[in-house]
Amino acid sequence: MMSESKINLLSDYARERIDHWILRYPSEQKQSGVFEALRVVQEENGGSLTTDLMDAVADYLGMPHIAVYEVVTFYSLYFLTPVGRHMIDICTNISCTLNGAEDILAHCKKRLGIDVNERTADGKFTLREVECLGACVAAPVCQIGKAYHEKLTPEKIDELLAALK
Repeated sequence: MMSESKINLLSDYARERIDHWILRYPSEQKQSGVFEALRVVQEENGGSLTTDLMDAVADYLGMPHIAVYEVVTFYSLYFLTPVGRHMIDICTNISCTLNGAEDILAHCKKRLGIDVNERTADGKFTLREVECLGACVAAPVCQIGKAYHEKLTPEKIDELLAALK
């Protein structure tokens, strides 16, 4: 049974996007749209999810709340705490590490004044260490938003950070 109070937390736009997405699945399997539903709701909420928003998605899709929590806590694309406007993912897998990723990560921490999985005080940046970005040939690499940046140096990081508003 849907909880109207929770469902009302979803904007008309979010419900429209979710409805569009779940059309891809048989009506009895609309829960398959949970990934996109969470993405839309997270984006509307400034980049993170609250328990109430996760409950609203679960109610809207007719799922147990725990099933949505399991998805959110398993996948690294969902966030339970506010994140910066710019997500900086530094790859520290073997190829990147052998080519200086640890130095790049240390430089980012020092420059931003934060540790991994933290957000700057101004809400501008969140720094994450990731396992692999699949660009080993150009190591070390990072991803900022949807853009990849390759063959990083501390100077290149400084230029990238300065260019972000």
